[in-house]
Amino acid sequence: MSIDKLTAYYGLSRQPFGRDLAPGQLFASAGHQEAVARIGWLIDNCGIGVVTGEVGAGKTVSARAATFRLDSSRHTIVYLPNPAIGDRGLHMHIVAALGAVPRFHTAALIAQTQDLLAAETDEKNRQVLLLVDEAHLLTTDQLEQLRLISNAEMDSRAALTVVLLGQPTLRRRLKLGHFAALDQRITLRYHLDGLGLDETKAYIGHHMTIAGRSDPLFSDDAVTLIHRTARGIPRAINNLATAALIAAYANDHALVDEAAARTAVTEVTAE
Repeated sequence: MSIDKLTAYYGLSRQPFGRDLAPGQLFASAGHQEAVARIGWLIDNCGIGVVTGEVGAGKTVSARAATFRLDSSRHTIVYLPNPAIGDRGLHMHIVAALGAVPRFHTAALIAQTQDLLAAETDEKNRQVLLLVDEAHLLTTDQLEQLRLISNAEMDSRAALTVVLLGQPTLRRRLKLGHFAALDQRITLRYHLDGLGLDETKAYIGHHMTIAGRSDPLFSDDAVTLIHRTARGIPRAINNLATAALIAAYANDHALVDEAAARTAVTEVTAE
């Protein structure tokens, strides 16, 4: 079955639970708004922040929403989607993002990173924002490198703002004794929980409205089952809601009912 047939059947203008929403179209749950506000505060105060949440909770989405309006003449955003690139790779990524060719020798590369960050601040009057996704994968040495980079000016100022986005294990790791120096520098800690039942209902309705349907298409029982199975995690809600739409379509039903949601749960959660 093609997605075009599904959208046409339900009178939709687009796939309702895709990932290609503009920042202004994102659903603003209470947790999402709080995360966006806190990341914004961190950027204003130039520090190190840790935002945690389960897989698919919306950490990256929140960071995206917090940064998309930043003035590019005043902010330079460096996004690292996967930190599994080693200590040297961390410096290489920052240097390349700042428009330079990484130096070969590690000592020279580290100095180059510090010089480029200083130039962004002193010469270009820009604040550098480093967003590290999947930050729970950072090694001990990489975390130490981040601390050293942020401490380049001997406490007189922060060389850059760092936002670490990761699973809950990240928060627990940073409380270990050998991370004490870094942990003391963290000025923002926020955990993004899943949506509540009412928010899940509003979330599904929001996505359906963007896709062209403002009338209720999911029954309350279907929403409740999707919410309970997804534990309020937006990405899981997306997957289950899409599968439920397909199940309802396959049975020529105009409404996504509990039976369609149960079919979706079976399909999505089957091992």
